[in-house]
Amino acid sequence: MNSNYPIMLRLEGKKVVVVGGGKVAERKVAGLLGTGSLITVISPNATDELIKLASSGRIEWHEKSFSKEDVEDAFLIFAATNDNELNQSIKMAASDQQLVTIADDPEGSDFHVPSHIQRGRLSIAVSTGGASPTLARKIREQLEQQFDEGFDEYLEFLFSARQRVLKEVKDASIKRIILSAIASEEFLNSQYREADFLRLLQNTRNDV
Repeated sequence: MNSNYPIMLRLEGKKVVVVGGGKVAERKVAGLLGTGSLITVISPNATDELIKLASSGRIEWHEKSFSKEDVEDAFLIFAATNDNELNQSIKMAASDQQLVTIADDPEGSDFHVPSHIQRGRLSIAVSTGGASPTLARKIREQLEQQFDEGFDEYLEFLFSARQRVLKEVKDASIKRIILSAIASEEFLNSQYREADFLRLLQNTRNDV
């Protein structure tokens, strides 16, 4: 049975601690960049990329060994060292209210980081519950082909169109008709979707 609960977290302004300075930690940090989180790396050593990110101010690097105080005020904690005992001690140092993921112990982790694609406002996450990150990556690659870069513009259209429908259309059944129509493949592939939307909006008003 899969007891995981899928969720999208807003990390803006939240402190996230990554313990480890190798390639695994580097990948974790790369996934956090752009979230607005306050990223702190704890490790005596770090990859060239992590050092570069610290030098540019995008992350904070504490060039030291891990101690319990490092995670006291963390919102999320990544135990990403190559030492299993150290990773487990990081988990033990966290409070019950803190979420910890352990690089080499998916079953002992509070959360997993899914394989993820972003197309503007569209966000798709794929997880195998720690069973096979390789399979999750392959599925992500298939989805990347299905949902190409054109979805960025389409999602922006859907957002603005939906705001206008919610503001201007009072009839609930008409709202559903319009919102269903603009989410269709016809609108996705249309080169004139703005004009098509205005026409649809006008026609539904005339039908009322």
